[in-house]
Amino acid sequence: MGNVKPEKRTDMNKKGITALVFLTLLIFTSSVFIGPKLIDPFRMDKVAREIIISIRLPRIIISILVGAALGSSGAILQGMLRNPLADPYILGLSSGSALMAVVSLLFDNIFFGLFTLPMLAFLGAIAAGAAVGALGQKKGNLLPERLLLAGVGLGFLFSAALMLVMSLSTDEGLRRATFWLFGDLSMADWTLVPYGIAFILLGFGLSLWRAKALNALMLGDEVAYSLGFSPSKERWVLFLAVGLMTASSVSLGGVVGFIGLLVPHIIRSFVGSDNRILIPMSALAGGALLCAADTIGRTVVAPNELPAGVITAIIGAPYFLYLLKKKDLLGVS
Repeated sequence: MGNVKPEKRTDMNKKGITALVFLTLLIFTSSVFIGPKLIDPFRMDKVAREIIISIRLPRIIISILVGAALGSSGAILQGMLRNPLADPYILGLSSGSALMAVVSLLFDNIFFGLFTLPMLAFLGAIAAGAAVGALGQKKGNLLPERLLLAGVGLGFLFSAALMLVMSLSTDEGLRRATFWLFGDLSMADWTLVPYGIAFILLGFGLSLWRAKALNALMLGDEVAYSLGFSPSKERWVLFLAVGLMTASSVSLGGVVGFIGLLVPHIIRSFVGSDNRILIPMSALAGGALLCAADTIGRTVVAPNELPAGVITAIIGAPYFLYLLKKKDLLGVS
């Protein structure tokens, strides 16, 4: 993309954005009517309307929110850490969230009813993020290398605790926990939508606000200083944005892999590395991908379901290997 003239790149960006918006709307609309029960949009009875309003719409909205959070978080982390393999789960947030969510499932949501799982999962991710942030900083400066290593180390610790808890669980509790860990959106309902919108949009807004600073960080700390940015301050703000979005997404939909890793790479190949465009486009593509994956998962083996995370892994793993073979993962620019 570096040799493309600015005028041509702008035209390509506009066409790419238009195509992605159209694709997202198409996936959203199709998901409303496609499922275990196919619904004719021109012949809807009372039962069909109830299925759409009470079951499908909240699930579709949450899948788009979760996918958008993961896609944009992946773009931020790959730029902030200057690591093309960075994704929202590399900082250990998912492991902390998963541990608390599984505890909620094993105790049958006895604390706050149906809201127990997202609440405990969110708190687990925030606690993990605070621990990673504390270990990843030195003299008040958040350092990419320390942040990465702290996330990996704490992720292993939380995963070990998670395995211990699951090994002591009942068969039914273990089944529910396993589905949730693979990215299960079947528990989505309208009560979770305002919560998801609030925290995910807050993190997304922070990331867009500091997108120009993220562009500078990708060029190195010295360049960022010369452009008037404080690398440490910017990393803290961006880390907070990623933490809010990742914590919310994991608490709403479980652990969904590959979206945060692959979507920014795909979008970057079309629009370049300007985070003012890359972040919102990655959010849009991530939401579309997870919505499509969830629709496939609840349709192909109906009346049973496949967790959306399984579908994204089936799609994402081969593409990841393709990128690796093409050596597109050697850099983020």
